[in-house]
Amino acid sequence: MFQQQVQIINNILMILDALSILIAGYVAYLLRHFLSGGRWEIETNLFLLSIALVIIVNNYIMGQVGLYSDRRPSSYFHIIISVFKAIVADFLILGAAIFMFKKMHYSRAFFIYFALFSFIFIVIERFLVQMYLDKIAHNRLHARNLILVGDEKRGKIVAEALEKQLSWGHKVLGRLTLEDVNSSSKKDVIGKLEDLPQVLIKYPVDEVVFAIGGQRNIKLAKYLDLCRKIGVEARILPALWSPESPAVHAETIQGVPFLTIKVSQIDATGLLYKRILDIVGGLIGTFLFLLMYPFVAIAIKLDSPGPVLFKQKRVGQHGRIFTLYKFRTMYVDAEKRKKELMAQNIMKGPMFKIENDPRITRVGRFLRKTSLDEFPQFINVLKGEMSLVGTRPPTLEEVEKYELWHWRRLTLKPGITGLWQISGRNKITDFDKIVELDCKYLENWKFRDDIKIILKTILVVLKRKGAL
Repeated sequence: MFQQQVQIINNILMILDALSILIAGYVAYLLRHFLSGGRWEIETNLFLLSIALVIIVNNYIMGQVGLYSDRRPSSYFHIIISVFKAIVADFLILGAAIFMFKKMHYSRAFFIYFALFSFIFIVIERFLVQMYLDKIAHNRLHARNLILVGDEKRGKIVAEALEKQLSWGHKVLGRLTLEDVNSSSKKDVIGKLEDLPQVLIKYPVDEVVFAIGGQRNIKLAKYLDLCRKIGVEARILPALWSPESPAVHAETIQGVPFLTIKVSQIDATGLLYKRILDIVGGLIGTFLFLLMYPFVAIAIKLDSPGPVLFKQKRVGQHGRIFTLYKFRTMYVDAEKRKKELMAQNIMKGPMFKIENDPRITRVGRFLRKTSLDEFPQFINVLKGEMSLVGTRPPTLEEVEKYELWHWRRLTLKPGITGLWQISGRNKITDFDKIVELDCKYLENWKFRDDIKIILKTILVVLKRKGAL
């Protein structure tokens, strides 16, 4: 019900914002025409296209600054600042379009009036809507009355969430506690859970929110059935959810409801964008790999005997095994000599890395310093085994030494680059710190972060930083 209210309110706001811009355009035109003594005119098509462009851009920008979210504005000042940011972005884009299409005769006065009135009218419109929601709709008969059921902590969480929620009116009538009423001196307590039948009859209740923890002695089904019989909607805050572990989401598959505990911020849309980026980057990287292959292959062959490409089994997403490709940078007996060098390992944990590794060839040092040895991995990216951005792909031997929480870094596909690579990988020698960086990437993922990491990786490679 609340999400439907959000959709309705935001759809209305989108229409009102568009009308505000439309009116602002006509007012700006009339003012410019009047101040010029009736001599100034603008092409009809140019005028309409200007308004249409601002409306379309504004719809997107307003969403980005949080004005089409499910959260009610924290203050009227917040509305002013957010609208100002949106209008500045709108008209910067309009100005860029005017410059691009060389509309040099475009009136600067009209442009300024249009921006100014758009800001004023949208702010006024938003103020009026917010005043209606806060002062009028909240106290009308159609506002929803709710009863909370649960302890003080979880009841407070629900009450605060409802206070921030965008809606056309709701009111918490009180809370039914799970303990004795006499032992609770809280003003919001109107009874015990057992009093629910009497409370539903005594109060005009539209909805009951059950915010009960993991108490096994409470037969919740009985109270849900009571709400159903009386005709009062019931809502449940899952006992699995807590502020410390908030990643619980509801999902319906063919009418069957599920509670999903998410481990990262990446949804299906994010995975699609990430894969598109991988394909584009993979194609570019593979093309560069094919161009450099003959020259690198000759250098490797002249430097030391063995294959040009190094192939090794690595562990990918959720334990999937794949073959990783790199230009060979070590002598062919490198794996056998690894045991002799274990005492020199500078990494704390299951990873292995030493300074001035004697197994690396002369050409191999150059390839590693310039990161050219990584280019064959773009084939892994195109095959879908790796991503451009992700975690370092571990060896089978490393994974055997993992603690349980280390496995979380394998939630997504491993990447050619990642937070560890751009955070000064020479300086981070504790494997737990590397896993923490990987988990940070998972928990806070945004598509633009992948772009930033890729750009920073290019800078790191050009400056030849971070290679051992």
